[in-house]
Amino acid sequence: MRRSLLAALLAWIPLAGVQADQIAIPLGDPQSGAEIYKKCRACHQVGEGAENRIGPHLNGVFGRAAAGLPDFDYSDSMERAGVDGVVWDIEHLDAFIENPRSLVSKTRMAFPGIKDETERANLLAFLRQYSDNPANIPEAEPTALPAEVALSAEVLALQGDPEYGAYLASECLTCHQADGGNDGIPSVTGWPDEDFVVAMHAYRQKVRPHPVMQMMAGRLSDEEIAALAAYFGDL
Repeated sequence: MRRSLLAALLAWIPLAGVQADQIAIPLGDPQSGAEIYKKCRACHQVGEGAENRIGPHLNGVFGRAAAGLPDFDYSDSMERAGVDGVVWDIEHLDAFIENPRSLVSKTRMAFPGIKDETERANLLAFLRQYSDNPANIPEAEPTALPAEVALSAEVLALQGDPEYGAYLASECLTCHQADGGNDGIPSVTGWPDEDFVVAMHAYRQKVRPHPVMQMMAGRLSDEEIAALAAYFGDL
């Protein structure tokens, strides 16, 4: 009954209590998310009787602080994320599932991430069923997606100049490897241009918490981000 109600709420478009710049939209299809969750089961449990395994259990993960379970041995990097104030709201969960090491560098989670936005949304909708405490539903986060995270069509349509991107990339390449190597710092080569642009804007808007990347992205114009996307996408 409770899950049926939640599913209905996820499909609803409530406005009461939602800020003017936010619209609550469905997170995704929880039934499809259950299939995607099979990728997580080797390390995580969720649902009745769920316990910590290699990874922490995922009951109540929405709204939980990073490294927020007292009885789980988190990595130092995850502990730092918690100290930095990362909370598993919809934006941070989505960013983490997309690329765990981009959001929390040196996390022990050996999972490459899910690039497909729809698959992430479906997985989050599935997990959301296990965070259904009354404080979180129906109209407040995480059922509301901030509209400001979405980029305008004009920004996404910018065609970057890869030669200009090569010029701008010198500072990036002091940390990231041009050959796509991943030596503790995630590779940024070969990304689809849009994924790169969204990630950089997520840092610029401080959705992603890495302070150096926030500073770097904050210095760049929309055109410069597009140029870097074109350059690294071609490598």
